[in-house]
Amino acid sequence: MATSVGSDLFALLSLLLVGSLVLLLLRHFLPLRSTPAYVLVPIFLAIFLPVGIILLLPIDLASSLRTEDEATRGVWLPYRAVLVAWRITYWLTFGLTWFILPLLGEYIDSGYRTPRDRFIYSLRSNGRYQLIVLVCAAGGLVYVFVQNGFRGTSVKAMVVALAYCWGLIFAIYLMGHGLVAIPRRLYRNANITTRLRRLQSQVPAVNEKLMDSINVLENLESQLTQLRQRKNGISRDHQEWIEEISEGSHLPEARLLSTMPQPPTAAIPAVITDRYLADLACKLNRARHKRLRFIDTWDRLIQDAASTQAILDASASERLDFGDATPQSPYLDRLKILTPHTRYILHYHILPKLYTFFAAILSLASICIIWSELIKYLAPQLSIIRFTVVSNRRNEEGKVHFAGQIMASFWMCYMITAALASFSDIKVWGNRALVKRNTYGESATWYAGQIAKLTVPLAYNFLTFLPPDVHRETTFYHFLGQLINLTPLGKGFDFFFPIFILVPVCATLFNLYGRVKGIFRFDIVDDDEEVAFSGGWREGRDLIEREINGTSRLGLSAHQQQQRAGTQGSYRDDAAPSPDNNNNNNNVNSPPNTFPRSAGTTPSSNAAPQRQEPQSRLAAATAAAEEEDENFFQATEVDGGAG
Repeated sequence: MATSVGSDLFALLSLLLVGSLVLLLLRHFLPLRSTPAYVLVPIFLAIFLPVGIILLLPIDLASSLRTEDEATRGVWLPYRAVLVAWRITYWLTFGLTWFILPLLGEYIDSGYRTPRDRFIYSLRSNGRYQLIVLVCAAGGLVYVFVQNGFRGTSVKAMVVALAYCWGLIFAIYLMGHGLVAIPRRLYRNANITTRLRRLQSQVPAVNEKLMDSINVLENLESQLTQLRQRKNGISRDHQEWIEEISEGSHLPEARLLSTMPQPPTAAIPAVITDRYLADLACKLNRARHKRLRFIDTWDRLIQDAASTQAILDASASERLDFGDATPQSPYLDRLKILTPHTRYILHYHILPKLYTFFAAILSLASICIIWSELIKYLAPQLSIIRFTVVSNRRNEEGKVHFAGQIMASFWMCYMITAALASFSDIKVWGNRALVKRNTYGESATWYAGQIAKLTVPLAYNFLTFLPPDVHRETTFYHFLGQLINLTPLGKGFDFFFPIFILVPVCATLFNLYGRVKGIFRFDIVDDDEEVAFSGGWREGRDLIEREINGTSRLGLSAHQQQQRAGTQGSYRDDAAPSPDNNNNNNNVNSPPNTFPRSAGTTPSSNAAPQRQEPQSRLAAATAAAEEEDENFFQATEVDGGAG
């Protein structure tokens, strides 16, 4: 009898690796030690479980084979272990997607002071959404009862089918957009001049949004200042609450845009209520993180534009030197392995060709996925994906080997990545964004919920690419697929709806979004291709030069550059105090109070170009958080040893 000891060890090590990668991902976007556990644990599970599906589904394909040959079976687990894994993964993901993460996001976004008030606010905010879900569920339940009678599996089938259909609608649309956008972005980045134009064209819009966010924050902080100065009509509890809100602000510091006209400050009501203070605290938290978001975007744009300009300037001398990287630079930029000439060869010749090569490979992969979506029920034997996963050798038809499992993981990874990559392009998600080490807690829960919502429908959609005699033998099909196909409506939806992928594919491929924008003046998708060649890049070029030279009104660059010249000493901003990492009840993942200013120089074509990496004002907060996280596991070990 075959044993699965080797497969068990492989699956266990794979899960440990996935957990470590998810933890590193959270560390990149969230400060681990200052983020509450009730926020980190649900977000970790909402990412870890969907990523685990990428491993679990190929294992399920091999485990469903009726063979005792371990050499051709790949990684497999016993039927009971696979069934329990699917039950835990699906129902935990379901609960996180529809209940836990929406409530947690509103709880974090609430400005109330006590946990009880925040929880009540979260329930009230989600009440309308949950009511709509219950109404749809009631209608679906009536339909299922009419089709299958009053049976115990009818309610379960209705819940699973509705969740699958709702998730598949978003998954197909987002994946269709990403299947075109990802290869096209790689192909565009292969041209260095076009890449620089595209970066420059993004600068004016980011500059405007950054100034607007600062103005909004200053307006709200002016209201807070008036509240602190007010002596009458405020109870002692409200005064303490106002002081707690002020702890996350930087009111004593000088205003960043003192030369710009300030917006009028809203009037303070005569009677201060809990609702008013909660609303003010909520708006302040959003405004602070929105400001951090655009500061981070601005810094990355300036850095990328300066680096790209340095690559172009190095074409004459064939020597590329980015200069001394700062501690906040990426790890690869801090390595001094390449010489200036080999660095020029890498960035000017090799990387553009690699971009073109991977763009061609991913374009073929996108075509294979779209083709498989269109003919999976009409002519499943023509599906290209099935030939890469299922063996077609004589006497081995219908078997999934280890190589097929790797290909299955690749296809699922690409489908999920294409769907998730569309979040940065489609502009319908409000003020949500991922910021390095300063992501707003509500945004983090929302993104984690979208990952959990999209992965299961895409996994089952991929399973239907395979021959019926293969995917209908899997545990995943017996657990989920039979419930989806229980009614003619669910089976028909799964049959016809994937053809809808042609809509986002054609809209992205032929720039239909730009035509919609021209007609209705409504921008749905960020497409900077037309902006890059419409003249907006010239304004962006001027803004970049002013920022690097330290003459920008934003004041994000310093006027000194000693930190990059090793013989001239190091520059230190003595006026920048250390960031305050304390948390209060009103601000989960609150941003730091102050930020150091950045430095940079303009690339010169006469000398060896240096890396113009303006130091973000987020640098102090990022460095402090990284120092804390480096001691995270050490502190855990010390605590364990002391216990």
